[in-house]
Amino acid sequence: MAQPAPPLLSAAEYLVRERAASAKHEFSHGQMIAMAGASLEHNVIVANVVAELRAGLRDRPGVALPSDMKVVVRASGHYYYPDATVVCGAPEFADDVRDAILNPTVVVEVLSDSTERKDRGDKFHDYRSIPSCTDYLMCSSMEALVEHYTRDSDGFWRLREYGPSDVVPLRGIELRLSVAEIYAKAFADR
Repeated sequence: MAQPAPPLLSAAEYLVRERAASAKHEFSHGQMIAMAGASLEHNVIVANVVAELRAGLRDRPGVALPSDMKVVVRASGHYYYPDATVVCGAPEFADDVRDAILNPTVVVEVLSDSTERKDRGDKFHDYRSIPSCTDYLMCSSMEALVEHYTRDSDGFWRLREYGPSDVVPLRGIELRLSVAEIYAKAFADR
């Protein structure tokens, strides 16, 4: 016998449950979706990205945030935990708790087998709808490869791919990230 579908939640119900939960969950189409653990390579890449963003923004506007900050997509009502984000200017929050931002400038996702489809699909569709978002990076966890989507001044998103010896120019924050630094020590034990 088929199990009945769980009841759909409102964003307010999600936030109450999520803030009381011991594990992280994203919120999409009325459902809480548990976040799985990540591989060593994934975690090294995330740590490197956050470190490089923080170092690059040290004396400039903007702040780099790790994966514990939720991003709210007004257009869909979805809540995500990107692997890294950058917020420029005054952060805008979903509410007074200040744990869900509305205005990221840069969003970074590290792809894994279990997340790649959603990162390329629903999430990218949602991130593109955020007016402040100018750069979306998808970093492979299998090889030194960064896919960089940039919103041009005409509003269209353009893709460029970067390999191990390249530098990724983040238009929205006028910062350049070295792909070699993003992947430093990520594949050291292979």
